[in-house]
Amino acid sequence: MKREELASIIVRAREAQKAWAVLPYGKRSAHLKKAASYLAAHVDDISETIHRENGKLPLDALAAELVPAVMALGYYRRMGRRFLAEAPVGMGSLLMFNKRSSLIYKPWGVVGIISPWNYPFAIPFSEVVMALLAGNAVLLKTASLTPGVGCSLEELFRAAELPEGLFTYVELPGREAGPAFIGSAAAPGVDKLFFTGSTATGRELMALAAPRLLPLVLELGGADAAIVREDAAPDRAARGLVWAAFSNAGQSCGGVQRIIVHRKVYDAFLEKFCALIRGLRQGIDLGPMASLKQKQTVCRQIEACLAKGAQIAAKSEGAFFQDAAAAAVPALALTGVTPDMPVMNEEIFGPVAAVIPASDDEEALRIANASSYGLTGSVWSRNRRRARELAARINAGAVMINDHLMSHGLAETPWGGFGDSGLGRTHGEAGFKEMVKVQVVVDDILPAVGRNIFWHPYSEKVSAGLKALIRVLTGGPGRRLAALPEVFRIFLRYWEK
Repeated sequence: MKREELASIIVRAREAQKAWAVLPYGKRSAHLKKAASYLAAHVDDISETIHRENGKLPLDALAAELVPAVMALGYYRRMGRRFLAEAPVGMGSLLMFNKRSSLIYKPWGVVGIISPWNYPFAIPFSEVVMALLAGNAVLLKTASLTPGVGCSLEELFRAAELPEGLFTYVELPGREAGPAFIGSAAAPGVDKLFFTGSTATGRELMALAAPRLLPLVLELGGADAAIVREDAAPDRAARGLVWAAFSNAGQSCGGVQRIIVHRKVYDAFLEKFCALIRGLRQGIDLGPMASLKQKQTVCRQIEACLAKGAQIAAKSEGAFFQDAAAAAVPALALTGVTPDMPVMNEEIFGPVAAVIPASDDEEALRIANASSYGLTGSVWSRNRRRARELAARINAGAVMINDHLMSHGLAETPWGGFGDSGLGRTHGEAGFKEMVKVQVVVDDILPAVGRNIFWHPYSEKVSAGLKALIRVLTGGPGRRLAALPEVFRIFLRYWEK
């Protein structure tokens, strides 16, 4: 497409959205039920497209993208009506006894979604579903590396028989998409933008959005930590963290990168972890990188770690990572790492994990939180109470106990991070609410009264009464009792003509 085409696409989307937003929720949901039928009938085709474009193994595509997508669609169709229902707000003070408040949720209008290449189907799918169910129109731009997956999504939502112009798959180069979606004060673009990608690009989009005060949800990078306590089961922790580190060839923003292990179980864990890595088979358990460019970036980061003194404790089968003949990178475990290495202070979007010893929980927490990123984390322990205490102190938006990486597959859990990992949430009720604007309606249940106590005309009586209210709200029993006559007199204003 040409960038200039977007203006007319947005105009059509706005017109389609007006009718869609007033459609009863059940009818919107029924359209998306047709999308579910299409997905079920085309599982093999879609997983093959993901595999062909992204390099992800077909089983990874099935387990980490298509199954979660089906679960998410069912969950949001089932729960969306409740998420959008008018919600009463509890009374804050008896002094405003005559006011009743409620929250009403309204769609933004046209939602823009810019999605990444690492999970090219599952990430945009859930966001499109939530946006549509909430009454929005959607413009979707997938990564330039995975246009075929974008076409698959276009076909899927066409099967939903949506109104013309309500959903549009937009094919634009990555550098043009953000400015085109955001637009300007003179030529506004979308009404809200959801972006998943790098922290650097997220910052650029924030700067572009600032003149319009355009709301953004940014799901950015991660350099996630796992804490393996002394009472963890080393075998289970090793198996789980091998999957979390090397699934999708390590190209998961919520994958584990830093594994912090108590010294008492460090040797046992490392032995098991390394044995499992050596058993990973290229093309069967481990796919290639999504592009040679991505491989080159990861290799530079690995080489920087090694130059600073890190050691490779284990690697999976196949060529060494410097081999430029293919996009494959073997799974690597690094030891002897220090805080100045990329594996500790950058996001390495590839199959690399550092294993770091710690003397106790407090040291493990310091290492885990010594990062500008805060997307996910995990605690591995047989003591669930202590694990939950530690989890609450990890600076991350999603923390798992005795598992890692999988929370994105739970449609009911919010997804998003702290710090350089972004802002806002997708998934769950919190993510669904990002698709709507919140309006509060305050209703006076005593419309027959003459006036509110703070209305004009002002007088010394009003001033004295308001000061008495403050004494009632803040004073001890004696001061409250003494102030009650003044409070009573000011409340009589309600019934003055």
